[in-house]
Amino acid sequence: MKSHEKFKAAHDLPFTLIADTDHAIAERYGVWAEKQMYGRKFWGVARTTFIVDAKGRIAKIFRNVKPEGHAEAVAAAVATS
Repeated sequence: MKSHEKFKAAHDLPFTLIADTDHAIAERYGVWAEKQMYGRKFWGVARTTFIVDAKGRIAKIFRNVKPEGHAEAVAAAVATS
C-alpha cells in the first residue's frame, strides 16, 4: 500500500488506488489468471482495461492489453461511446 501512496503522490493522482492484496477484485472481474513466462506458470493479473459508462456499467473491455498504442485505442473508444 505504501508503494501505491508513493505512486499517487509522484503523479499527483486525484483518486484512490486500490491494493487488491487478496485478489478478490481481480477474481470478480475475471482478470486473475494463470500466466506463463519463460516456461514458468504462475498466477497474476491479466492486463485488462474496462471502460465504465456514466451509469457505472462496463461499456467496453480490452483484454490482453499491450502498452504500445493502447491509450490511443481507449481514447478512441471513449470518444465514440
